[in-house]
Amino acid sequence: MFEQAFRNIDDVLRKEAGCTTELDYTEQTSWLLFLKYLDGLEQDKADEAKLEGKKYSFILDKPYRWESWAAPKGKDGKLDHNAAMTGSDLSEFVNLKLFSYLHGFTQKATGPNTIEYKIGQIFGEIKNKIQSGYNLREIIDHIDELRFRSQTEKHELSHLYEAKIKNMGNAGRNGGEYYTPRPLIRAMVQVVKPKIGEKVYDGACGSAGFLCESFDYLKSKGNLTTKDLTTLQSCTFYGKEKKSLAYVIAIMNMILHGIEAPNIIHTNTLTENLADIQEKDRYEVVLANPPFGGKERKEVQQNFPVRTGETAFLFLQHFIKMLRAGGRGGVVIKNTFLSNSDNASVSLRKLLLESCNLHTVLDCPGGTFQGAGVKTVVLFFEKGAPTRKVWFYQLDPGRNMGKTNPLNDADLAEFIKLQKTFADSPKSWTVDAKSIDQTTFDLSVKNPNGGEVVTHRSPQEIMDEIAVLDAESAEVLGNIKALL
Repeated sequence: MFEQAFRNIDDVLRKEAGCTTELDYTEQTSWLLFLKYLDGLEQDKADEAKLEGKKYSFILDKPYRWESWAAPKGKDGKLDHNAAMTGSDLSEFVNLKLFSYLHGFTQKATGPNTIEYKIGQIFGEIKNKIQSGYNLREIIDHIDELRFRSQTEKHELSHLYEAKIKNMGNAGRNGGEYYTPRPLIRAMVQVVKPKIGEKVYDGACGSAGFLCESFDYLKSKGNLTTKDLTTLQSCTFYGKEKKSLAYVIAIMNMILHGIEAPNIIHTNTLTENLADIQEKDRYEVVLANPPFGGKERKEVQQNFPVRTGETAFLFLQHFIKMLRAGGRGGVVIKNTFLSNSDNASVSLRKLLLESCNLHTVLDCPGGTFQGAGVKTVVLFFEKGAPTRKVWFYQLDPGRNMGKTNPLNDADLAEFIKLQKTFADSPKSWTVDAKSIDQTTFDLSVKNPNGGEVVTHRSPQEIMDEIAVLDAESAEVLGNIKALL
């Protein structure tokens, strides 16, 4: 039933002039799903209060509740077509009244981790792109058929929602940044091994894949007490996301996975000054795939000891700083990080090797990320002690990766097994930190078994590095001229 409803919604959205991409489909489905979910949550809480002889105070005023504007029901429990708005009446209500009312919750909320604040943020960031009130009515009717009150229903819906996010990731360059292949995330979670009572953080959370998979991993441990479940719900998973669409999708994704009020903040993580981070701000676990290739402004770069425009390098510094002593990290980064000779790359490798135990490097094949041509590695490290040995594993599924041949859990089974003991194999080997060049800190080493960690750069990457070096030289010359 859920799958058919999602198909029907997409079919209507394809007819809609305001929605042209998979990103639009997911965004527009998301805000409607959120309001339907919120209505169910409020109804459940009202029923619980009634059983306890208490009165429930609704978050939304009556005219703005799903049951009032979206799906008013008759005594028979079916849609009351006379009371249900459609056409221009529905469009005007949603665009002129509903969104501005919901956006107002940002000011009313007592803090950023409340459901009220999430409501305000979501509806301040996105717009209704469904221009036809008739199309909107049709979509609302499909959404209203969905039920996700039980864990089974939420579980099924979360799988379908993940599929939507994956399609969005496959849709092209812009979508790819929201989607990290779930088999890779699951492998990373299994290596980092978060525990109940630890805080898990992703400062570039995208669609919250790392947080959702960590939640599933911890929940699957079994024998969880009520206290454990409360801990998982309220004070385990923390995310930050800069982009509006990803922020909305992340919240909806976590809700569908069973986290009622996700601790996700809509902010540019990199604007935080590392010098201001205190012990109370830190986390035990960091799992992330930060955006790479982006460029940050000079004033943002001032927040970091290693100054660079490359967003992934800034995020790596942020993650190291955000970890508590003894905390564990798993971070995806471009494989050229291992060998780039520019000042920022060398300084950052030195920082990583000296402040953390970089115990594992997973080299991923080309095509691991759909719609993104870059090759990546995953860095696994523990903060608080310098690196002594680095275990490398070269992932080779034995086939060309692509949309029709995506990464799967079986591809990573050997890596997870061998990593537990840092075992040598035809695909894995260990490098002593003492053998790493202490001037370049170059980590691109040949597989002694005949393979090689491929870190050859494309012509474009070489041109990008030359541009960076030229900019650095120009800045130095400018400073010298200013002194003369």
